[in-house]
Amino acid sequence: MSKSVRLSGLYKYSLEKRANVVAEWASLKAEEKAALINGLPLSMGDGMIENVIGLYNLPLGIATNFLINGEEVIVPMAVEEPSIVAGLSYAAKLTRSSGGFRTSSSQPVMIGQLQVLGLSDLDEAVTKLKAIEAELLEKADHDPIIRKFGGGAKGFEFRPLPDTAVGPMLIVHILYDCRDAMGANTVNTAAEIISPIIEKVTGGRVNLRIISNLADRRTATAECTIKAGQLARGDMDEAAVVQGIVEAWAFAKADPYRAATHNKGIMNGIDAVAIATGNDWRAIEAGAHAFAARNGRYTSLTEWRRNEDGDLAGRLHLPLAVGTVGGATKVHPAARASIKILGNPSARRLAEIMAAVGLGQNLAAIRALATEGIQRGHMRLHARQVALAAGATPEQAQEIANQLVAEGNIKEARAKEILKNSE
Repeated sequence: MSKSVRLSGLYKYSLEKRANVVAEWASLKAEEKAALINGLPLSMGDGMIENVIGLYNLPLGIATNFLINGEEVIVPMAVEEPSIVAGLSYAAKLTRSSGGFRTSSSQPVMIGQLQVLGLSDLDEAVTKLKAIEAELLEKADHDPIIRKFGGGAKGFEFRPLPDTAVGPMLIVHILYDCRDAMGANTVNTAAEIISPIIEKVTGGRVNLRIISNLADRRTATAECTIKAGQLARGDMDEAAVVQGIVEAWAFAKADPYRAATHNKGIMNGIDAVAIATGNDWRAIEAGAHAFAARNGRYTSLTEWRRNEDGDLAGRLHLPLAVGTVGGATKVHPAARASIKILGNPSARRLAEIMAAVGLGQNLAAIRALATEGIQRGHMRLHARQVALAAGATPEQAQEIANQLVAEGNIKEARAKEILKNSE
């Protein structure tokens, strides 16, 4: 019998019991479970970046209820903002009656860019480079390990830019299948290797040789359906909630000011998984937002509609350049444990999980916005942080938070009063 991720009431457990439940579910060894709690040793952190003076920790939570392409998944998330994990877990639960999330992904092809300057005839330079594509491809395909697994340099694109601030330039794209690596080092090395050949053949000068974080050849897609009957809330019937969510999405599609916050909500989830698994969340953010503006106007990354049955249907499609080998994914003990919790996925599978997380996070946010408003639920979960900021111990914090919520006065000053009166 397959394991279920419908871990009802997980938030009610003690921290130790929650860790035990997850460790048992993912078959974590003792040292892997310890990595979730202790994170990164200072000595190891000192070797990862320069001028280390300490460590900066984030809470590592678990989003539950995910069913992705028929497989049960629990999702580790490193994030400090209240309501993200709870909202996402509930959104994932809503999708289960319709089969959960359906995901797919493209081949893990990254783009390396070479900027060629000093050319008198861009078209002539392109013709010359096309004549030696086979040689360029052989030189660029430098990584035997990636090649062993079916990856490597796959082709080129030539993009003349005749009118820039510094005059004409030719941009050469290397298309590189990185397999389970994110690929920055491999792609940058390939660009360095072929740079002298390009200069010799074209007579131009290569300036930048660098990967592009607009990884529009390496995308992931997630879709889901939520039965309308699950969406009724308070005095809003199911049809009104579905309509409200579609209207909220339409606002984001039409207006970049709204789209910025709409997409930030998507990235709340994706970034948290990226951090937990040791991936470059900054690159992922850059690629996602550039992709949202690819047609000349910044817009929503998701699509929401009412389907023919009157149910809510959603879709998210975006670049997701992530890896499961190399870098922090192999160095950071908590990142390794997080990847194991996810079932040791390939890079494509991880990207699909992250796309499902992004779609679920968006659902949680716009459902709240279209019904009770974002603040009610968010502030209810924020109350515990307010209590801690007022000086409460972790043992006192929940009781004070409950009182703040009951009074509808989630303020630090009031938490301090409650704390003082309890002494």
